[in-house]
Amino acid sequence: MAADAADPRPTRSRTRSAATIYDVAKLAGVNPSTVSRALTQPGRVNAQTEARIREAAAQLKYRTNPMARALPTGRTKTLGLLIADITNPVIFGIVRGAEHAAGEFGYTLVIAESQESGEREARSAERILPAVDALVLGTTRLADDQIRELAETKPLVVLNREIVGVSTVTPDLEPGIDQALAHLELLGHTALVFLAGPADSWMSRRRGEALKAGAESRGMTISSIGPTDPTIDGGRGALPRVIASRATAVIAYNDIMAIGLLRAAAEHGVAVPGTFSILGFDDIFGSDFTSPALTTVRSPLAAAGGFAVRRALELAGAVEPDDAAAIEAASLETELVIRGSTGPVRPV
Repeated sequence: MAADAADPRPTRSRTRSAATIYDVAKLAGVNPSTVSRALTQPGRVNAQTEARIREAAAQLKYRTNPMARALPTGRTKTLGLLIADITNPVIFGIVRGAEHAAGEFGYTLVIAESQESGEREARSAERILPAVDALVLGTTRLADDQIRELAETKPLVVLNREIVGVSTVTPDLEPGIDQALAHLELLGHTALVFLAGPADSWMSRRRGEALKAGAESRGMTISSIGPTDPTIDGGRGALPRVIASRATAVIAYNDIMAIGLLRAAAEHGVAVPGTFSILGFDDIFGSDFTSPALTTVRSPLAAAGGFAVRRALELAGAVEPDDAAAIEAASLETELVIRGSTGPVRPV
């Protein structure tokens, strides 16, 4: 048969088998145990030997198996991040900060979304717990008792929520809120309204309480509208109640609600600023794309995500506690970003 003749027989896959630690050891001329130390614990072997081992591993396209490594070490080098809604722009900064920190410590970040469902979140946590060394709850919808139960099973850190007995990372609200109220006071606003978020949101309650205390200390009045869905539609639907409140400035639970309110005002010919000013919270991506651009209290989302990962790995014993990092994490401050959606009170 000619060499180029068609062969009707099915061809077998000639996929090359993955290189093993023994292949790397043979090529580098060292023991397998030395390869293991060089690739999983940098600095434990001679620098020249480590370089030779890494060159051999690269040549053979060798990849470490985290699950196999977990058998003797008890660690998978994997970290879980649970979030409520991956489409929420607030998540972008948290994920970026968490991913950066995880990569810095040689960890892989696994993300699971609950779609705003505590039941789904509980199932997701149950599925990934055996495969991760620690867990970060980014925007959790679980009850306090459920979170404490998880924390007893696996090292765990919660973002943007305080729970007794559980490690948390929460930005300092007071600086940003104080700046926001000072800004409104300077513009002549004395009657404010807080557009609250979900009824079960710890952060919505905390922001509302801090605004109330700060406003009263400045002789300003503040009422509350809500609870409200933390969405564009939630903010849009609040317009009639905002107008009825006769407040000259509205502070929304988050930027998304503020943008919804801003859109509704534009659709109904209500001037912003003018009839009333609008502020949001978080400074999400796109908060400056509106017309007018949104004034907002910026939260250090990326920094918070990164510190939560570090803290989770400290609890897991994967990294040494860092006093400097702990001090910096404890001082995560919010700050006011002034844009066009706030202005002076319109004379009556």
